[in-house]
Amino acid sequence: MPASSQTRPRLLRQMNERSVVRVLQQHGPCSRADMTRKLGVTAPTISKAVSSLLRGRLLEEFDSKQDGVGRPARQLRLATETAQVIGVVIDAQHCHLVSAGLDGQLLSESLCQFETPKTYRGLISKVVKCFEQLTGGRGLEPLGIETLGLGISMPGLIDYRQQKGLLSPNVPITNGQSLARDLTERLGIDCVMLQEAHSLCLAQHHYGESRGIDNFVMLDIGAGLGMGVMAGGRVLTGHSGLAGELGHLPRVSNGRACGCGKRGCLETVSCDSALAWLVSQRIGRTVGIDEIVQLTQTGELSVEDEIEQVLPHLSFAISAVISLYNPSKIFICGRMFDLHEGLFEKLLSEVAASTLAPAFADCEIVRASVSKSQGAVAGIIEYLTDSLVPGVDGLFARTKDSSSEPSAETKSRLTTK
Repeated sequence: MPASSQTRPRLLRQMNERSVVRVLQQHGPCSRADMTRKLGVTAPTISKAVSSLLRGRLLEEFDSKQDGVGRPARQLRLATETAQVIGVVIDAQHCHLVSAGLDGQLLSESLCQFETPKTYRGLISKVVKCFEQLTGGRGLEPLGIETLGLGISMPGLIDYRQQKGLLSPNVPITNGQSLARDLTERLGIDCVMLQEAHSLCLAQHHYGESRGIDNFVMLDIGAGLGMGVMAGGRVLTGHSGLAGELGHLPRVSNGRACGCGKRGCLETVSCDSALAWLVSQRIGRTVGIDEIVQLTQTGELSVEDEIEQVLPHLSFAISAVISLYNPSKIFICGRMFDLHEGLFEKLLSEVAASTLAPAFADCEIVRASVSKSQGAVAGIIEYLTDSLVPGVDGLFARTKDSSSEPSAETKSRLTTK
């Protein structure tokens, strides 16, 4: 039989498996009969796909509660009791790891955090130690929960083709490093890196209050000014993953030095850390945004002058995003608007004044309902889902020399199902 004749049925089977996972991600648990109706395929086709996914531990089957008489209907769900994934959040000051089921729900008791190390080797060591605390060892938790992969959310420029950090002004120890590749070698499971704004996009798309929206922008205004764009249900990454670096557009001539090596970048004047820097300069000691929020809410500190300096720059950034991308929504992730009630509304007024009226009227601006932890988890789940169809042109599209090639463990799981 020609190779192409053998490849088509296998590819069709893999696509059916991914479709089953997508239905459960979008609609939650359902029966085989429900799955058949939603996908419009035959019952035997669903049965084969489900059996393969059960063997791969991506799915679980359970008895649903049912009123009245009769046997409870068997339901399918994304694995939550037999498998987990790990999310790693790398940030300027602190890092943390969490675990979650394949449905993306974080396990609140599974949190390991530490101060961001000064060296890359120290970062690897800390992540490995926390991973072992959450899993009990090399990918296998003592109670028999298999760890299928690890997603890393981190700031800066990431080359998705090579899974390599190129430039992170806020976490420079990752520059030129492939944290995902190195952790894959140490842990023996699939590990992938995502730019933090891109991971937040995935989390908002799958788990946010407005889940399912296919065209929106995510602005992360924490340590810097990061942007992720969801277009047609896909994260816009550009040629090699560098799209969305709004924060490093020049904004202030001869302004404050940015971690990227230039001066006056937009993120030096428009985000939480920019506000914190201004406050620190005034009071004579270094304070972070969390402490500023706390002191402001207790009445011990007023930051109105600093807000008046930062808000116009953030307004400019949002106006530019609306004009360039015409999104249905813009989600903003940051702490600044916890300072006091009315600050977010003030921002909206400034954006309205500087944006073309029809474009502003067609865009809803809201605060994000998801976290970076959810973003890291969403990233590895997206990777595992795309890996069901090798070579798929997804967020983690692979080239021949790419280090995002599935691990031996995943290849085995995919080829032996």
